[in-house]
Amino acid sequence: MTGSTSTLTGKFSFLAQRVWRRINSPERLLRAVVRALRLLRSEGVAGLWRRVSFLDAAERDYRKWIAAYDSLAEADREAIRAHIGRMAAPPLLSVAMTVYNSDERWLRQALASVRAQLYERWELCIADDASSAPHVRPILAAAAAADPRIRVAYRDANGGIAAASNSALALATGSFVGLLDHDDELSEHALYLVACALERHPSADVLYSDEDKLDERGRRCLPYFKPDWNPDLLLEQNYTTHFAVYRRELLTRLRGFRTGFEGSQDYDLILRAAELTAPERIRHVPFVLYHWRMAEGSTAQVSANKGYAQDSARRAVTEALQRRGVRASVVPGLVPDFGHVAYAVPDPAPLVSVIVPTRDGYRLLKACLEGVLGRTTYRNVEVIVLDNGSTLPELLAYFDVIRGDPRVRVVPYPHPYNYSKLNNFGAGAARGELLCLLNNDVDVISPGWLSEMVGQALRPEIGAVGARLLYPDGTLQHAGIVLGVGGAAGHFFKHLPAPHPAMGLRTFVAQSFSAVTAACLVLRKKIYLEIGGFDEELSHVFNDVDLCLRLRERGYRNLWTPFATLTHFESVTRGRDDRPGNAEPFRRNLARLIGRWGESLRADPAYNPNLTLEREDGGLAFPPRVSKPWRTAPR
Repeated sequence: MTGSTSTLTGKFSFLAQRVWRRINSPERLLRAVVRALRLLRSEGVAGLWRRVSFLDAAERDYRKWIAAYDSLAEADREAIRAHIGRMAAPPLLSVAMTVYNSDERWLRQALASVRAQLYERWELCIADDASSAPHVRPILAAAAAADPRIRVAYRDANGGIAAASNSALALATGSFVGLLDHDDELSEHALYLVACALERHPSADVLYSDEDKLDERGRRCLPYFKPDWNPDLLLEQNYTTHFAVYRRELLTRLRGFRTGFEGSQDYDLILRAAELTAPERIRHVPFVLYHWRMAEGSTAQVSANKGYAQDSARRAVTEALQRRGVRASVVPGLVPDFGHVAYAVPDPAPLVSVIVPTRDGYRLLKACLEGVLGRTTYRNVEVIVLDNGSTLPELLAYFDVIRGDPRVRVVPYPHPYNYSKLNNFGAGAARGELLCLLNNDVDVISPGWLSEMVGQALRPEIGAVGARLLYPDGTLQHAGIVLGVGGAAGHFFKHLPAPHPAMGLRTFVAQSFSAVTAACLVLRKKIYLEIGGFDEELSHVFNDVDLCLRLRERGYRNLWTPFATLTHFESVTRGRDDRPGNAEPFRRNLARLIGRWGESLRADPAYNPNLTLEREDGGLAFPPRVSKPWRTAPR
């Protein structure tokens, strides 16, 4: 007991030091205490400690990463200027900014960040929304007098951010327009990298970048390294916001921002823009080009500061679904910032065939089936238990019991273990419109898990749907599969607390991934058969990755959702891949996966080249796998 008490005392002492270093106002202290109490209530001391210690380590790593890979030396600046000089047709880029009673310090720094751009073919279009603060007009007038590229419109009456943004857009003459908030900053090479992206992708209509935040001391923190275009993620989170750049012609077709969506007018804009362009014309620039200031009262610091923005966001998504003819509703998400799109399940609900391979594992299988049959709200299911040579007397007796349930069939499979063959055999015996592949070591946590997965899987554009799987200690086992990790594929944010706040809160929202685990996977039987099911040469591992990549090759998107949550006692029945009997199949399966998908494994569009492939924690890559155009451009 003494050792435990000492450890806890040390942890709380460390926490107290961190709190006092970071908090210098009663309001921040109150918010920190409320957040800490919520974490203590939901996750206990261990959970609170995991989160704080992880974020502290991530913050240190990010400072190191910035110093090593995201700080320009004078030689870099000279190379960038030289590259700009060689551009055949550098576009004029407009930056649109709205101002209303802005903090003097942050407004000056926002203006300075534009004037410091290494790319000089820009114009800054500012709309002052009838500010009453006396310092605003002199600052803007002085900036416009000092630089003819700065243009200011002074509105006669305050009309709100959407109307003011349209006033700023009316000043723009560039072929592309980027959006900058009045208290944020651009990196000095932001417009240069946008111009480089447009040079490589001249048909692009929308570009967006990675971003981070500025704390109260002006230090960079909390980076968000984003995926490439991910329409499912966009419906749950406006992840493209900073730094978003639009073709001006597209903005004209959209008629700019819509009033009535204040606080989320940019969310409404990108949702409508996505409907007027093609996915390949929305490009991700994988550099941190935007620094979002965590100022008092801003959504960067506390989302609840602008509750009206959350309401506007949900209305924007609801209207997008209606325009697209999608039967779905926006329901509360896992955090106040985000809603969740719940897709309608037909009435009557289609039959789902739940395929559960097993060999012995009585307690695991019993818990699994009790969860599926007794604690799952989706009722129209058949359960196919594939018995791969069980000999345990208590399990054989349990088979006799469950055979009395008309929803359950126990089907013998008296052949050597091969996960792919087992499931293909089960799919052949299935009567359902949908298949649910489920490991026998998975237990239900959320009763609505299957309704959520079926709703997603019935969407015509979706292939496989994966669930959020947790280890028994509550940490993440599966939050989507990332290609390239460990040379092949690995799980996103594995072993980290669930849900996890890093990388833009991605573990809180449904989104597309290149692959999801077959430990709990739902898809339509029709498309499973369409691609030939699992590759039976992949007997032990990577069969789910290969399945998902073949679905993606056919044009389907694979999706992960945290709104279907189950516990996974990973590999309890089959054993770990590094056990003697599994090592050789693992090596053979790995070679087959790489031989078939080698190129696809090197760049996962659902991941980011600034994130590591050496571990499954979604940490930073040292070095990142990005090509810096000023170093690679022809001379």
